[in-house]
Amino acid sequence: MSPSKAKTAPAQANLPDDQAPPASFEAAVAELEALVDVMDSQNMGLDQLLTDYKRGAFLVKYCRDRLNQVRQEVTEIELGLNKPVAEGEQ
Repeated sequence: MSPSKAKTAPAQANLPDDQAPPASFEAAVAELEALVDVMDSQNMGLDQLLTDYKRGAFLVKYCRDRLNQVRQEVTEIELGLNKPVAEGEQ
């Protein structure tokens, strides 16, 4: 592989499974719901519970961060809508 191609490889490829980003906010919520269902309904070993808990914590942080990003974008859009129109602009 050439050096230029190596630089364009996604950084996520080197992340542990519990830190792989979900495809979307909705995918993160669905995965969280599935994790909770599995953890509630099955007699899992301590190591698997810890692994699932870590993944769940990562997904919660992902969702919070994404919600904050969207809130910021909405705020910026609203601020742009509230700017007075200058003379000659429509």
